[in-house]
Amino acid sequence: MTARTKGMDGRVVLVTGSTGGIGLEAARELVRRGALVTVAGRSTQKTEQVAQDIGAAGTLIADLSELAQVRQAAADFAERHGRLDVLVNNVGALFNTRQETREGIEMTWALDHLSPFLLTRELLPLLRQGSHPRVVTVSSGAHAMGRIRFDDPEFRRGYSAWPAYAQSKLANILFTRELARREPWLTANTLHPGLVATGFGAHQGGAFSQLYRVVDRFSLTPEQGAQTTIHLAADLLDVSGRYFVKSQETAPAPQALDDGTALRLWNLSEAQVDEVLRGTTARTWPDILAEVRRVTRA
Repeated sequence: MTARTKGMDGRVVLVTGSTGGIGLEAARELVRRGALVTVAGRSTQKTEQVAQDIGAAGTLIADLSELAQVRQAAADFAERHGRLDVLVNNVGALFNTRQETREGIEMTWALDHLSPFLLTRELLPLLRQGSHPRVVTVSSGAHAMGRIRFDDPEFRRGYSAWPAYAQSKLANILFTRELARREPWLTANTLHPGLVATGFGAHQGGAFSQLYRVVDRFSLTPEQGAQTTIHLAADLLDVSGRYFVKSQETAPAPQALDDGTALRLWNLSEAQVDEVLRGTTARTWPDILAEVRRVTRA
């Protein structure tokens, strides 16, 4: 168990993707500072072992690539806690080949964007009860290479791993900026953790995995990579809707600063998650986009 210090005493914190990498190191440090941290992961055994190892307050077991499980995870958390002070949206991955979730959504879009979007939305009532509530979402410098493919965000045509990942990381920043605009009572910021040796991409197989093993040799340690997440989660800030690198506010790529795109993305995301959660995924993308345009005009 990690020795505790003061600084986050009694603050209720949820960290997704916290059974390894920078999520684990952020959770470990927040526990050390006195926070009541819930670690979230897919594997019951691994998540419970991590919670025991770092002295976390609890666990949340869910496959956050599936929106129904995201909503259930939020409900489960709400049953145990009357408030949430800090939400760290850390879970994410890059997929070398196009994969779909059991709900029929492309995996990168589902896990890296729709999951934190929905989890945050579902937990807003608990965040309203929190003290100096904040939402921290881990993005990436890869966002600079991204654009939101509003006509095909799931890459049903011409899938490529990096463009799909870059789009999702751009979406993280746009989502955060729109969240900050809509909910001025909370602090919402996003960050680039740096190039971190976490084994990210190593499970993809073939040359892709070999490349990441080489890159990891020249990368930050997970402890180093977690520092900006810890800063945004633990330190009181007077800015919201911003992007941080090495714990310093930094201007993101120009496409991440487009307010119209941020609003359009929010409406698209809301329409899509609601479609999936209603279990009515038969409508086509033109149908969903038409609904988004109607809502935006209204």
